[in-house]
Amino acid sequence: DFLCISLVNGFTQLRYNLGDRTVILQTLQKVHANGNTWHSLSAGRIGNEGYLDLDGINVTQKASPGMNALDTHTDFFVGGVSSLNLVNPMAIENEPTGFTGCIREIVINNRELKLTVTDPKGGANVGDCDGTDCGYTVCKNNGTCQVENSGFSCSCPKEWTGTTCEQSIHCSQNMCRSQALCIPQPSSFSYTCVCALGWTGKYCDNKIKFYIAKFVGNSYIKYTDPFYGKRDLQYSRLSLNFTTNQTEGLIAWMGKSEDEDNDFLAIGLANGTLKVVINLGERISVPLMHSKYFSCSDGRWHFTTVVQNQTCIKVYLDEELILFEDIDPQRKYTALNYGGICYFGGFEIGRKVNIVTTGLFQKEFIGKIKDVVLFQDSKKIQLMKAEGYNIYDGSSGN
Repeated sequence: DFLCISLVNGFTQLRYNLGDRTVILQTLQKVHANGNTWHSLSAGRIGNEGYLDLDGINVTQKASPGMNALDTHTDFFVGGVSSLNLVNPMAIENEPTGFTGCIREIVINNRELKLTVTDPKGGANVGDCDGTDCGYTVCKNNGTCQVENSGFSCSCPKEWTGTTCEQSIHCSQNMCRSQALCIPQPSSFSYTCVCALGWTGKYCDNKIKFYIAKFVGNSYIKYTDPFYGKRDLQYSRLSLNFTTNQTEGLIAWMGKSEDEDNDFLAIGLANGTLKVVINLGERISVPLMHSKYFSCSDGRWHFTTVVQNQTCIKVYLDEELILFEDIDPQRKYTALNYGGICYFGGFEIGRKVNIVTTGLFQKEFIGKIKDVVLFQDSKKIQLMKAEGYNIYDGSSGN
């Protein structure tokens, strides 16, 4: 399998093969090879249907029914490859040669690659395209960069300030304490403080302890499992108590959630019903939905446990076994390589649940969570000692 974007006789070409045949798409217009025109290119596939867009002019091709997954476990190359014999002969029209020119802002599956000296895994013969200290996006938020003897300076739009226009003027004199995040509110010429775990109050200066975590919709907890290296990942288990009156929400996500290939075990609500999704390495497995008309969004406490025994999944709700399924009788992947990371209620501020979970869950969780136990541990995990924001003490009032 491969997916390749190349320049062919002045045109941009996308070629991909999902295991059965090679699909070729070519742009209608040529690129300007004058060395000073930036082009915007968007290319990819949804299932087996490919698309290629150069500067807003779109070309699509619906492939005949067949394979629809791209099975590649190799490095991702930009501008060339370490050895030309790595290139599949069908991936390009002519003899393979490296790209000469400039590339910036590469976004793959909604994540931007950092094109720096240190971030890529490797490379050779790559220089700075701009040649000055005013590289791409040095000045944030549409600031303009000027080259100066000492380096550069940024001229910022009126709503922004700081050396690289990184700070909102509404947050420049903020009073947020205890590592809180300042979120600008331009409409009211003000800001709000989003408190780190263990703090509350308008300026996050009141210390709190909690055993029941209350989530309000832009809250999350990210827990790093200290025993991850000793776990038997073929036999995972997650149990917790939750209460909510919302019909949608992500309750828990075991997994790194850095890209679509990461393994995960997820628990949440869809239409008021418990929904569990597990991916052991073969992209997304079929979501498991509780079939009975039983609402979990009734404001009562519910106890759920998900047990993964290789590819067999059991889901318990209020001590009753509600789902039991073998998600892959072939036993191709049997371990939940979740990276020791567990999210509760949502993801980091700015990362929307519906985007990170590719629509598996629609919203952040609003409600309370307590008594979280991983695997067969004798102790509940201490949510207080994790990373997180906007978490309240769920034991006081509603």
